[in-house]
Amino acid sequence: MTTTDTPAFPSGTILGYPRIGRRRELKKAVEAFWAGRIDAAELEATAAGLRQATRERLSSLGLGRTDSSIPESFSFYDQVLDAQVAVGAIPARFADLVDGDGHLDLAGYFTLARGAGDNLPLEMTKWFDSNYHYLVPEIGPETHFHLASDRIVREFEEAVANGFITRPVIVGPVTLLLLAKPSSDAPAGFHPLDRLADLLPVYAELIERLAAAGAQWVQLDEPGLVSESIDIPRDETLAALAQAYDALGGLTTRPALFVAAPYGSLDDALPVLVATPVEAIGLDLVRGTVPTIVPGLADVTLVAGVIDGHNIWRGDLAGAFDTLGELSALSENIAVSSSTSLQHLPHDVEDETKLAAELTGWLAFADQKIGQVATLARGLTSGLSAIRAELDAATASLADRRGSPGVRDGAVRARLDTLTPADFSRGDYETRLAAQSQALRLPPLPTTTIGSFPQTGDIRRARARLVSGELAAEDYRDVMRAEIGRVVQLQEDLGLDVLVHGEPERNDMVQYFAENLDGFAVTENGWVQSYGSRCTRPSILWGDVSRPQPITVEWSSYTQTLTEKPVKGMLTGPVTILAWSFVRDDQPLGDTARQVALALRDEITDLEAAGIQVVQVDEPALRELLPLKKRDHAHYLDWSVGAFRLATAGVADRTQIHTHLCYSEFGAVIDAIRNLDADVTSIEAARSKMEVVQDIQTSGFDHGIGPGVYDIHSPRVPGVAEITELLERALQSIPARQVWVNPDCGLKTRGYAETVASLGNIVDATRAVRATLV
Repeated sequence: MTTTDTPAFPSGTILGYPRIGRRRELKKAVEAFWAGRIDAAELEATAAGLRQATRERLSSLGLGRTDSSIPESFSFYDQVLDAQVAVGAIPARFADLVDGDGHLDLAGYFTLARGAGDNLPLEMTKWFDSNYHYLVPEIGPETHFHLASDRIVREFEEAVANGFITRPVIVGPVTLLLLAKPSSDAPAGFHPLDRLADLLPVYAELIERLAAAGAQWVQLDEPGLVSESIDIPRDETLAALAQAYDALGGLTTRPALFVAAPYGSLDDALPVLVATPVEAIGLDLVRGTVPTIVPGLADVTLVAGVIDGHNIWRGDLAGAFDTLGELSALSENIAVSSSTSLQHLPHDVEDETKLAAELTGWLAFADQKIGQVATLARGLTSGLSAIRAELDAATASLADRRGSPGVRDGAVRARLDTLTPADFSRGDYETRLAAQSQALRLPPLPTTTIGSFPQTGDIRRARARLVSGELAAEDYRDVMRAEIGRVVQLQEDLGLDVLVHGEPERNDMVQYFAENLDGFAVTENGWVQSYGSRCTRPSILWGDVSRPQPITVEWSSYTQTLTEKPVKGMLTGPVTILAWSFVRDDQPLGDTARQVALALRDEITDLEAAGIQVVQVDEPALRELLPLKKRDHAHYLDWSVGAFRLATAGVADRTQIHTHLCYSEFGAVIDAIRNLDADVTSIEAARSKMEVVQDIQTSGFDHGIGPGVYDIHSPRVPGVAEITELLERALQSIPARQVWVNPDCGLKTRGYAETVASLGNIVDATRAVRATLV
């Protein structure tokens, strides 16, 4: 494509939009399909309706109907899964799901995500430093790349039929391969990036098909280019980048190429990308900064991600417009966008009727972010005077927020000022281990669960009736106590060693604490996709944090009266509370984390005083927040580890502190996890078939460790033989005295039938392995 062929890039756009529906319509339809209540045709019809409603909504908010400003970014489950299915990267164990033409139907698509029978699903892990989870491709020398799905083309054609020229979005080839893992048949030393030359013709065919359908622009998402955490030498990544976009840019019949690189700065990848024939480059200028002059940059459209797609604050529009001015010195071709896809945000602040009006005025959800993009785009084309009123209103909102009561609490800040190094440290681990062994008297390979048990419809209805006032607080307490009694008896019957109360009173592991801590607010409809059909409502951390009264002590102490076995008190850690909330952006994260840690420290002190001997402080997000740039790692790990230690260091030696990390790539932060100094750490390990234990062995990790043996993100029930094999693999690398046995994660989203069967198999397998120990 020559320069004269290039269509104009829209002056304002976004990189993606929430796809679950304003009232989680997609979630409900997908789960109905899984349950057999609707068929594939009805699911497709629901999805088509949602896509069209999204296009109309985005148009009404200021994006153009026919200028490619609306991204076609829908997914039934996950954008990485979509890309691997499109290029035919189906693991051999799922070969029977593919038809004679190499295609996969919707049922097969979901089977890759959820598993079936003895076939484990694709692994799941965090999408860069967000709380979104993607499905990890498995690619080897044997993977046969071919255009196996043209869904992206059909969805573009659907848009055209409805009067829109949208911009198709797909994960770029370099990021797809960087995020993939070698297949089980791949030889040692192989990496999926080795297959780039074989993959590019498939991307080329897809791009040419989009051109034939009338697409003017296509968006290729390449966040892998900004990350330094991917285990590939940087020079190989940069060479792959040049190879990929020289090839795709060299196609004679294609749409214009827009390569987006969210979640950080491109750094040394920018000049490499500029040297290829791509027409537009997306820069995250919220996480990154305006780059220095690069030869050829003036010939490329720079799509400036100055509107934060990762957080919900209204922000500094005047500052964003100034950034656009800085960027205009590098190129005359400037456009405005969100810094990331808006899939990380709820739909609309206007859906929130119970938030304080003052707080609402500080916020911008996805729809408001689009309005901000449209405002700045108008400023680019019509000048500053055209948008002065909107900029001034945003500036006034910032000032109002800074001066509002509760944003700064003198008592909280004074307490932080008095902390000493002793507040962050416990005693010697071996001394603690001896005290805990005597106090708890657990068998080898102690069994436990991560915390939550299935939340039934009755539990959710009782909670809803309490909120609506239909159920009195004392009656609700009776319902919860009855459920706790059932959960304790179930665990006793199964033979588990360390019990939990099941958390029936909790709506969410972060929101529950947010509702009981000062400095937080919660939403009614602020749903955000976490993975697949799983959605959460991140809380809003807007001010200084403190604990007005105990939160969990009543439930845990009641549970302990029902059993002679130890009961775990269950808390969510400070880093995870931050990661899974929308956090204030007016002070360093470390300061906010220490405030949360002090509130949790008070809670742990009260649990210990109530006779709880084991306390679990979950930190599944520890790896998630690890910065993508290595230069930022040390600072992050210092404050994140410090916050956990501040929360947990006030207990006696005999009190056992657990933590839990799920889908967190244990090996990448093993030193940090050791520095947490928890007595026991439970981790995800089932989907990867205990791959993590090699990292544990190599590191010399010597505290208690519970590598998960039951993948709770899949509906399949692992058999006794499968669990036994996983335990035996763990014991080949880790001394038995360290090993605990547990699921990968909490059981909240599972049903009771599969939970009971799986936990029963865990206990049976553990007893069999125990019998082999000397």
